[in-house]
Amino acid sequence: MNDTSSLNLAEQYDRDGFVFPLDVFNQTAVDDMRAELASVEKQPDADLPLKVSQLLRTNCHFVLPFVTKAACSANLLDKVEEVLGPDILIYSAEFFIKEPQTEKIVTWHQDLTYWGLGETDDELTAWIALSDVTVESGCMRFVPGSHKQRIVPHQDTFDENNLLSRGQEVAVDVDENEAVNIELKPGQVSFHHGRMFHASGPNKSNHRRIGLVIRYVTPHVRQSGAGGYAIVARGEDKTGNWNHMPRPIANFDAKDLEAYQRIRDEHVKVLMKNAEGTSTVYG
Repeated sequence: MNDTSSLNLAEQYDRDGFVFPLDVFNQTAVDDMRAELASVEKQPDADLPLKVSQLLRTNCHFVLPFVTKAACSANLLDKVEEVLGPDILIYSAEFFIKEPQTEKIVTWHQDLTYWGLGETDDELTAWIALSDVTVESGCMRFVPGSHKQRIVPHQDTFDENNLLSRGQEVAVDVDENEAVNIELKPGQVSFHHGRMFHASGPNKSNHRRIGLVIRYVTPHVRQSGAGGYAIVARGEDKTGNWNHMPRPIANFDAKDLEAYQRIRDEHVKVLMKNAEGTSTVYG
């Protein structure tokens, strides 16, 4: 990449399609989130409508207050606002966890391929590191400037070691020599664009690689094929494009879970449209 010392956050994001590392959460906040996650992971699957691992991978901001609290952190939203402006909605949230010494990967892909949001520039993904994220532990890799092109053809693999919902990967060549390793310390955050080519390798380290991923949109974005559901993080929405959901009140509250199931069913129709395999994320 070229020198970034003279660029502000928004300019660097526009040029490269990503920006990192952003210092957002202190160690106490990270420890609190790790403790909350550990508590949630101990909850028996039998007590819930889906496996805990599935709930953590799909729209967990609707059912876990600590996730929504992190997504609405003023320190984080101040930086999101520099890119998206003052009106910010939380579109989705999920954990990407790689256990130590495992082969789980993410193939080269563009996030916006299956979301039904079109080719929008009014979307941003914040990737929050809750552990040391290194090349050894399988950090993300970005190809600078790849967000400047449109969405390219993808193919589904449904590979069991692929963390993506369809095992999707771009059906074009990627010059991996151009890729940048997105190494982060606990509490640091990276931003990336939904058309950014990105991937990550297996976790060869002896610790869990934990990322909390928050996806933000502006109210002007629309989701095709399903009702859009979001939580207002900052500002307001006067467009009528989204169904506004309340912030969750307790981990896996029964009322929140009922709404979550409805939203999940609609999202699956969009995200798995024309899929010919079975997703380990959505079932």
